[in-house]
Amino acid sequence: MPRAIRYGRLPTEQPNPRSHSLETLAPLPLVRLMNAEDARVPAAVRRQLPQIARAVRLIVDAFQQDGRLFFVGAGTSGRLGVLEAAECPPTFHTPPSLVQAIIAGGSRAVFRSQEGAEDDRGQARRSMARRVRAGDVVVGIAASGVTPFVGEALRAAGRRGARTILLTCHPGTSLRADVRIAVPVGPEVLTGSTRLKAGTATKLVLNMLTLGAMVGTGKTYGHLMVDVRPTSRKLRARALRIIQSVAGGSERTAAVWLRAARGRVKVAIVMAVRSLSEPAARRRLARVRGSLRRALG
Repeated sequence: MPRAIRYGRLPTEQPNPRSHSLETLAPLPLVRLMNAEDARVPAAVRRQLPQIARAVRLIVDAFQQDGRLFFVGAGTSGRLGVLEAAECPPTFHTPPSLVQAIIAGGSRAVFRSQEGAEDDRGQARRSMARRVRAGDVVVGIAASGVTPFVGEALRAAGRRGARTILLTCHPGTSLRADVRIAVPVGPEVLTGSTRLKAGTATKLVLNMLTLGAMVGTGKTYGHLMVDVRPTSRKLRARALRIIQSVAGGSERTAAVWLRAARGRVKVAIVMAVRSLSEPAARRRLARVRGSLRRALG
């Protein structure tokens, strides 16, 4: 039987003395207060950079062994995981299966709050059993550090041979994981509303985890997203600029290379720079695990 949680003692439930008269503030002082509180978040994240780097290495290792990445959370934490997973295919041309999100309450909880779902340990176990396998990485996101859904998911994932990462704003949490990233952001302006500073801290860390992992697996070239999928006019224009910046030539020439490469920017660049056919460019990239720098060098 799980121990009773003393919610009133959680760091995320403490009152903020700087906002005790929140409803008396005019809009400008109110947003100044929020801005000042938000400014505390990057410093809290900075103190966890070694742990975040450990987590990035864990994810890169998993990707290189055909593992996948899962974000698991409830409420705001779960929605932030959904957002992060959804952004990976268009930005890095990853298959939807590589980075996935599991939110308590299922897909309907993305759009409409399902608050009681965070206590459903059974759903967490079933979700892990259906989708997670040995070699995967599961990132449990629990701002409060006590979310039953997340704790159970981490335990079940570990039993299945997955590596686990906990992202929380509660340094004293009893939830266990292979890597723990604890970002103490202090009390929220609105007591207990972890969509505020805790949500900001979570998004900052998730940005680091996904971009760090994609850099580590050859999905970028310098500061360029060379695996972008040109599925809109904006993204096609970006793809053409990337080809031009690496391979040179005009926009028209870049468009010819992109079409010959069937919309794959890295393949187009290798074809242009190395004077290779599309199949030969693909093979060259495959030999270096997709690293454009190594393929060009």
